[in-house]
Amino acid sequence: MNPLNPTNPLSTAAVIVLVVAFVLYRQMMTRVATRTGLLWLALFMMVAGVASGALADPRHLPLSLLLPAVETACAVAFGVLRASTVRIWRDGTGVPWSQGTGWTLLGWLASAAARVALFGAGHALGLASAPTAILFFMGLTIGVQSLLVARRARALPLAAPARA
Repeated sequence: MNPLNPTNPLSTAAVIVLVVAFVLYRQMMTRVATRTGLLWLALFMMVAGVASGALADPRHLPLSLLLPAVETACAVAFGVLRASTVRIWRDGTGVPWSQGTGWTLLGWLASAAARVALFGAGHALGLASAPTAILFFMGLTIGVQSLLVARRARALPLAAPARA
């Protein structure tokens, strides 16, 4: 059984919910800010979303190309927004740390609401969309956020050494 089978929306939805829960859990806990594990997960999700062939509806090609373009813009915008809400600091040894805030969680809720609205708009326009199309959106938004948080962490100034 393929859990990302576009014809099995329940198993696809379950996988997506589990991945998003894992990502939210990781973002809300304190962790080293320069790790790249979420980037690999984001890349995998994007590839899976594209490989499923669910991004465009060949019956309504112009509209089905416009909708993923809007979704891509939204995914990037929400990734940038959430990255700006993550708290980043260096500890006494100079290691950069990050932790999501309540604003980060609110950004995730807004991102999910936008994705549902875009899915609904596509459905109202008569576009066929497989459940796996959300993988590309989620992978892109997670990847953008992770890249920007790591970039902010690397840009933090090193603390001056303590004087004896």
